[in-house]
Amino acid sequence: MMLRSWMAPLGLHIEPAQPRDADAAAKLHAASFYRGWPREDLEAYVLDSDTPTLVACDKHRKLAGFAMLRLLGDDVELMTIAVDPKFRGKGVGEALLKACFEDLLMTPARRMLLEVAADNPAAIRLYEKAGFKQISERKGYYARPNGQPATALVMARDLN
Repeated sequence: MMLRSWMAPLGLHIEPAQPRDADAAAKLHAASFYRGWPREDLEAYVLDSDTPTLVACDKHRKLAGFAMLRLLGDDVELMTIAVDPKFRGKGVGEALLKACFEDLLMTPARRMLLEVAADNPAAIRLYEKAGFKQISERKGYYARPNGQPATALVMARDLN
């Protein structure tokens, strides 16, 4: 079996997630989103070949971020991407996206879709820089602690 691996900034590298990454990924996700995902769900996704997951980590496998995809035939959904707050704005998210694009070259996927909160300008900039364009929106999609739900922007990018 060939191990897939990509270089990332700050001495990190990117490789496929393993079940042992579920705890760290759940903590990262909870630090990044109002409603984090339970460790058990993340572990189940990591074990599922239809939800490839890549982690950005150091040589001791301390996670700086991760990205999870869902393969849907011609389409692939970026289910989530989370970067440790101390690594944000330093190219880790961009490196994760690039690794996802490269990893998808050997799949039938031709388009990537994602949803991003309209009130998350840093993420929107990341996706626009990576070539995503808004195709629709979903009002009231994301729950917020203040009770005022946020709109989700649906974005897409061709993979060819």
